[in-house]
Amino acid sequence: MKRRTAREKALQALYEIEISKSTADEAIDHILDEEQQKDHTYLSFLVKGVQEHQLEIDGLVEKSLRKWTLNRLSVVDRNLLRLATFELKYSEDVPSKVVINEAVEIAKLYGDDNSGKFVNGVLSNIEINKRD
Repeated sequence: MKRRTAREKALQALYEIEISKSTADEAIDHILDEEQQKDHTYLSFLVKGVQEHQLEIDGLVEKSLRKWTLNRLSVVDRNLLRLATFELKYSEDVPSKVVINEAVEIAKLYGDDNSGKFVNGVLSNIEINKRD
């Protein structure tokens, strides 16, 4: 599975987990077709990593929000920010620029009209703070 597909599927799984309280494995199984069941290593890494580090990730996102709280964000934006923040912090083989660009493109597909710009701004703040 391509990483872009894994990111989109991870967003869908995280959305399902938050809305329906599914387990990570249930959500992953639910969103994959038969062909994708064969190789979903990166998808599992993303979903389970976000869940494992969610408190830390939420803290990083919350610090980078301006005039917003995590709970006020749409479910899509909140989980996309969690996903990309996890990748920025824990996926050392993916350049930060790629993570941010992918998140922005996914935000444009699944979020509202302003999601792309919003996600870009928050993730850029997280990336700047990561370097400090």
